[in-house]
Amino acid sequence: MSIKAFFVDFYGTVVHEDGEVIKKINKIICDTGKVDNPGEVDSFWWKDFQTMFMNAYGDSFETQRVLEERSLVHTLEHFSSKADAGALSEMMFAHWVKPPIFEDSKEFFDKSPVPIYIVSNIDTADIIEAISYHDLHPAGVFTSEDAGSYKPRKELFELALQKTGFKGNEVIHIGDSLSSDVKGASEAGIGTLWLNRFGKSISEGVKSISTLPEAFSILNIIE
Repeated sequence: MSIKAFFVDFYGTVVHEDGEVIKKINKIICDTGKVDNPGEVDSFWWKDFQTMFMNAYGDSFETQRVLEERSLVHTLEHFSSKADAGALSEMMFAHWVKPPIFEDSKEFFDKSPVPIYIVSNIDTADIIEAISYHDLHPAGVFTSEDAGSYKPRKELFELALQKTGFKGNEVIHIGDSLSSDVKGASEAGIGTLWLNRFGKSISEGVKSISTLPEAFSILNIIE
């Protein structure tokens, strides 16, 4: 069966993640708190966020903005930092709505022979603003906020299939995360391409590309 559409992750795939902003926030926490090892800040914050993130689904769903700010408050308290959680959160949110774009992304959107749908864990209003900022024109956008669930859980992928009317074997999901994108989409019965921009080792059985437009040639092979 031919592939009729691409499902595509957004942050880390189409645009840059907020890693540089996170580094700046970590440094502020270190400078204003009681920190023995700077790596402890990143580790604590990430684990705290992930715990809330993985439990946010169904009736317990909360947006990424809420989860990020709460986990940041916990981190400031843990390290006795006097930094302002609201101000630090705004640094992250500013990145989310105006993230730098990867050089190949616009070519991918402009030249794709099939429709592109964005499937993202970020909050709906933030990703819509980011898409508009870069003048991208996907065929549709599906977010965790729409599904009440985050990748790698399969509800978001199932919602995208339901709303588009495609079957799992009629689309390919492209993303930079082996856990959220490759594993999550696979469990929903969707074919996957891992976007491996930085030359990481590739596990057996994982189909990968190093740039988004490479998906076109793989699409032709599948068809």
